[in-house]
Amino acid sequence: MQNRRETLRQSLAVAGLLGATGLFPQFAFAFNKTAFDAKSIADAVKAYGGAAPAESKDVTLTAPDIAENGAVVPMAVASSLPNLKHLLVLVEKNPSALVAKFDVSDAVEPNFSTRAKMGQTSDVYAVAITKDNKAFFAKKEVKVTLGGCGG
Repeated sequence: MQNRRETLRQSLAVAGLLGATGLFPQFAFAFNKTAFDAKSIADAVKAYGGAAPAESKDVTLTAPDIAENGAVVPMAVASSLPNLKHLLVLVEKNPSALVAKFDVSDAVEPNFSTRAKMGQTSDVYAVAITKDNKAFFAKKEVKVTLGGCGG
């Protein structure tokens, strides 16, 4: 049976290896700070390598017309575009425009749902970025009656 000291020694060795190879999450760049700090839709799309987005019927966004509580606004995004890389959910008037990013591969059906916090009535965007960095979007205005971002 392994004692506490041996377990701790092995844990420190594994942590040292992870740190040396850059596999700790904060060092692995799994989080795109530029995208989440973006104040506009175009800046968030650009942070993920997408070109200027064009409207497309192959991208769908489902959200309520009126959200009674801006703290929990349900949204769903889907796309039938081939060669997808990312699906983004963005709220134009939020302090940080990017709400969610979903990575898509051939093994994943590009159909996701989430809930977002909205402080005020705003346009909501679903943006699909393909592997060749083309971006396509769908847009819908969601009216918020009770703000969720401190309003």
